[in-house]
Amino acid sequence: MRKSVNLYLLLFVVALTAACTRDKNQPGRTYFPDMAYSPAYKTYSENPVFEDGKTMRLPAEGTIPRGFKPYPFEGKSMQEQVKAGQQLENPLSATPEVLDEGKRQYEIFCISCHGEIGDGNGHLFTSRMFPAKPRSLIDDYLKAKPDGEIFHVITVGSFSGLMGPHGGQITPENRWKIVHYVRSLAKK
Repeated sequence: MRKSVNLYLLLFVVALTAACTRDKNQPGRTYFPDMAYSPAYKTYSENPVFEDGKTMRLPAEGTIPRGFKPYPFEGKSMQEQVKAGQQLENPLSATPEVLDEGKRQYEIFCISCHGEIGDGNGHLFTSRMFPAKPRSLIDDYLKAKPDGEIFHVITVGSFSGLMGPHGGQITPENRWKIVHYVRSLAKK
């Protein structure tokens, strides 16, 4: 009996040391390689997995990402835009940090249409890639609009359809920062 226990103990120690390896790049056997090593596709690359061949997918309808609340206003209409202007207030103060980040976000998402100084003469318009002149962000019409209306247009787009929605690309906090930065452009 004692010889059996010693034999099993010896086999256990041999198996244990054989299972260990110092090569961290070889973790062991892979039983489902298609799951362990799935191919990654770049956002705008072709993808043979989907019928339309596109990699970038819209979220499933009705889903909400973690940490986000559904936007309480319906889509593009003047009534909803006015309602948003009446009910939404900018929760951020126009600190230098907020304005700096608002400028950075503006340069990423807005400058190509609205221009560096917000006059609507962005590259897409001046190069004739976009036929309609975007709204000036520094004229009296926009100065009279409440922050909530500007936030609403950034979120769902303009009711004319010329400006698309950016709510899926820009976080609510950064949209409010852009509103502050647009206000600072109008003061220059």
